[in-house]
Amino acid sequence: MDRMGQHDTKPDRKVNVMEQKLLKKGEFFFIYDADSVLLLEDKTKRGLTPLERSLDENFGVEADKGMIYDMDGIGHKVGIRWYFPKSRFSFDDVLKKAMDMEERYRKIRDMTCPD
Repeated sequence: MDRMGQHDTKPDRKVNVMEQKLLKKGEFFFIYDADSVLLLEDKTKRGLTPLERSLDENFGVEADKGMIYDMDGIGHKVGIRWYFPKSRFSFDDVLKKAMDMEERYRKIRDMTCPD
């Protein structure tokens, strides 16, 4: 946080996911072992440029966020990857969040792309 109590708006920690140990790969996610954190990466957002690092309200951890635009041109901040401190989260905790995300994406795919 800066002196005004705001979260840092620039991703200051560059984590090269290609250099991290892959722990689990799902259809829509990767989980990496990255030093003191477990890194959850959303595969659907891989090409998105991180614009900021800030607290993700849903997971309660720091996250790299980017911007996507809807059909009306309205921008929406979305999480790309989340940094789960190993001191607070186990691998099973992060895997549960990843599997919830996976299920949500499957439901969206089934609704929008039926057989």
